[in-house]
Amino acid sequence: MTAAALRALHHDRTSDDPLVLPGPWDAASARAFVEAGFPALATPSAGVSDALGYADGAAPAAEMFAAVARIVRAVPASVPVSADVEAGYGLPPKELVERLLESGAAGCNLEDSVDGVLVEAERQADRLAAVREAAGDALFVNARVDTYVHGSPGSPGSPGTDPGTEAETVRRALLYVAAGAECVYPIMAPPEALPRLAAAVPGPLNALARPDGPAPRRLGGLGATRITFGPWFQRRAMAAVRGFADELRHG
Repeated sequence: MTAAALRALHHDRTSDDPLVLPGPWDAASARAFVEAGFPALATPSAGVSDALGYADGAAPAAEMFAAVARIVRAVPASVPVSADVEAGYGLPPKELVERLLESGAAGCNLEDSVDGVLVEAERQADRLAAVREAAGDALFVNARVDTYVHGSPGSPGSPGTDPGTEAETVRRALLYVAAGAECVYPIMAPPEALPRLAAAVPGPLNALARPDGPAPRRLGGLGATRITFGPWFQRRAMAAVRGFADELRHG
């Protein structure tokens, strides 16, 4: 499925109907989500890494791209898959785009921190522009903003409460959109910040749904166009497996 189909799913949505993208971690989970009726999928790097036997952020690029390719092959061609490729594994933009397209991905998620440190915003914007130039319209680019994870430079308070974090988030988001990002993902942004972020940033806004947070439809009402879940589904599935294992061991 082309990036055009994934792109179209992000537009003309109402606040009570955000684009909900569950996160498959392998081919079997991808098929399960498609059978449930979801029109597109977005892989979570943490969930895929865990399924491959690595800690979050430690999976080799080759194994991550191979996992994405298996997920793409497992679902109908009508279901586009967006791949979370973390910060791009240090690959040059042209090679990164080539690897994504070889995997069959229709979109990608690129974050602006490496090893827990925010990348300088202008440098990240330049990288996104180079990815966009290499990909043309062949990939839907979602730019993750990690300010609510790591805090904005020079901010003394908690990222979730420091007003400087929100200002830095907007600054980065505007740079990334100008560079060609088609969606912005301020991961871990507090729900109360979503209306302000949505008003300040042109284009779709991606929100992270968490088990203890608002439901996807509520996040849509707060301004999110796209809802993703990180590794939540994979961790919930593994918790179920551990429960079955305990029953088997002690039953």
